[in-house]
Amino acid sequence: MIGQHVTRALAAQGNDVTVAGRNAPAAGSWVEGFDFLEGDYATGGLSVEELTGFDAVVFTAGQDIRHAGGPGDDDFWRVYQIEGVPQAAARAKAAGVKRFVQIGSYYHHVRPDLVSNEYVAARKAADEGARALSDKSFAAITLNPPSIVGTAPGGSVKQLQRQLRWAAGDLVGKVPDFAPAGGTNYMSVRSVAEAVTGALANGEGGRAYLIGDENLRFVDFFNLVFAASGSGRVLGERDEEHPFLPDWAIVPGRGNVLAYEPDPAEVALLGYRRGDVQPMLEEMVAALADLG
Repeated sequence: MIGQHVTRALAAQGNDVTVAGRNAPAAGSWVEGFDFLEGDYATGGLSVEELTGFDAVVFTAGQDIRHAGGPGDDDFWRVYQIEGVPQAAARAKAAGVKRFVQIGSYYHHVRPDLVSNEYVAARKAADEGARALSDKSFAAITLNPPSIVGTAPGGSVKQLQRQLRWAAGDLVGKVPDFAPAGGTNYMSVRSVAEAVTGALANGEGGRAYLIGDENLRFVDFFNLVFAASGSGRVLGERDEEHPFLPDWAIVPGRGNVLAYEPDPAEVALLGYRRGDVQPMLEEMVAALADLG
């Protein structure tokens, strides 16, 4: 999802953009028709030779807890984060790429104590390992965003459709009508894409920028989805696990709130909008309605 939005934002600025990944863009994808490089960054794909000639690389492929094989899957984190991301950055540097912007994660930036979680520790290692390659010829920059709100053709559309069915009352008996206790910072994918373009233009090599937008409890976020749907229903909060936000997906633990404010000077430097969570949700719901 993030890569599709970033690709469109960069292309809209007049850049020549090539998409890379393990699989070619699916039919109907927003990046269908762009030049494509096939390869798995974590297993030596996207070689120095293939990356030669590019001015910049935007890395949006870092794997997260949804993709891991399960607790204790140390090899996964080593291959796809701890070693894989810095090695991809090193190949870009060897190819003569000048700027490398990776999308990281906010957990270790906001709560350093969370590195006891193997996923957070791996994200931190990927962040720091890539940035350590920065010098006068190569600027490696990390953007560390919170929970990202948005959609693009593919799985993210299906997730929103399920949430809208829930809001409409179509999943009674299947999805309980409450939100789990706790909360976090949320940011639209549009704001993330704007931050990427800002980092490419103005970011300082070797820096990690904590980006974000709005602090919300989970119940407030789900009620924004319900409000955008027009269902008229309102949720309450319970300190219980929820199928749309299971405990394994709440890294700080259910009941905790991971809130912060991004540095205003960094927001201005990167040039991304704030206050975009509700507008993004409303646009997402309207777009799905237009699809029928």
